[in-house]
Amino acid sequence: MLTYDFSRSDGPIYKELYQKIRQDILSGLIKSGEKLPSKRNLAQNLGVSTITIENAYDQLICEGYIYTEEKKGYFVSDIKKLSKPKAISKPKVYIEKARTNQFVFDFSSNNMETRNFPFSIWAKLNREVLSEMQEKVLNVSPSSGVEELRCAITKHLLSFRGMEVDPDQIIIGAGTENLYEILIKLMGNEKTYCIENPGYTKIRKVYEINSVNYVCASIDDKGMNIKELIESNAQIAHISPNHHFPTGITMPASRRYEILGWANEKNDRYVIEDDYDSEFRQNGNPIPTLQSIDAFGKVIYMNTFSKSIASTIRISYMVLPEKLANRYYKSLDFYSCPVPTLEQYTLAKFIDEGYFEKHINRMRLYYRRKREKVLEILRKNISESECSILESDSGLHMILKLNSRVSDKKLKSHLLSEGINIDMLSQYYSKNAERLQHMYILNYSNINLEKFSDAIKVLKKYLA
Repeated sequence: MLTYDFSRSDGPIYKELYQKIRQDILSGLIKSGEKLPSKRNLAQNLGVSTITIENAYDQLICEGYIYTEEKKGYFVSDIKKLSKPKAISKPKVYIEKARTNQFVFDFSSNNMETRNFPFSIWAKLNREVLSEMQEKVLNVSPSSGVEELRCAITKHLLSFRGMEVDPDQIIIGAGTENLYEILIKLMGNEKTYCIENPGYTKIRKVYEINSVNYVCASIDDKGMNIKELIESNAQIAHISPNHHFPTGITMPASRRYEILGWANEKNDRYVIEDDYDSEFRQNGNPIPTLQSIDAFGKVIYMNTFSKSIASTIRISYMVLPEKLANRYYKSLDFYSCPVPTLEQYTLAKFIDEGYFEKHINRMRLYYRRKREKVLEILRKNISESECSILESDSGLHMILKLNSRVSDKKLKSHLLSEGINIDMLSQYYSKNAERLQHMYILNYSNINLEKFSDAIKVLKKYLA
């Protein structure tokens, strides 16, 4: 009779019994063809339930160590026929990952301050969704996103941006990079895209990784240079007219109509309007979108909640012209929406019940005051002869033009050695960045004001 001690067992007894019998079979203590005790007899001998014995035997049968004959019992298999796994040494794995630097101070972080996230309201709405919409939360979301969120965004765009759109024109995505890739599939890889120079570097990376042909048009004081756009022979212009990053330029109406005129000249031309940072215009009303003055269905409008609510709220959306929306539902509707339905319904309630508007108004006031404090600290610690501040009425960053004899690369290297990170404006250019020496980007959305003065003093050391 098999006898085993389970007094020190720290897991399921059936699993330990299976392992002990298996080991005895492999070691030869239990011979091939030998009959095992019945479930009832072994259970009585070991002081366990017959269910425990049955579970252990079933696992051994599944793995081929024993077999059963009707009305005869359980027998040990011929383990010579079993393929024994060869002992192999685990190979060493070398994976190179981008290093995540921990800075003492980071002028370039564009994350939002976590303390400003409406935790209590979001948790309340989350609970309500789980309580009231259980069946909907577990239903598969349409590829374009749940209707409730698309309808909420439609109402928001009408009241906040003066845009009249249909909910079915809206496509929900997990971040703007996700939407860029959807657009590439929708437009086709054979199209040529014209992007801004300087511009948001992720746009270039997304196009490159998707083998998309793109060209650059320089930015002048009105936005994308129309002459270079025309000469580029591109079919799609990718712009951020309401608040260009990194220059902060807002495109005037005259240039907007020029670009719309360019798009209307040919059927296959479109404009991607990335409404980056538009919620944080500090003075006056928000600038009307290019989409709102587009009469011919040429503008694809894009925006995200990552900047307005929290950096980790990876929910973005785009508004497709009617023609492209129909093409999307015909050719790409089989894709799953990558945003969890729970988050979509929670955000829909956040918008519908007025919390989003209140949050934006509160954040505008907060960042206006923070901007004033940043400017005050700058002027207090660094003279006008050492630093010029270039800023616009929009967004959460400004440009510092430093008067320094040290080259950009050396200055950045000196600061990194002291744990301080700052981005050069020239980093955002794909070409012709030589004239931009000593121009740096200061994102103040996530700046720690208590450490800001000390960081500026360190920066000042290298201006002489």
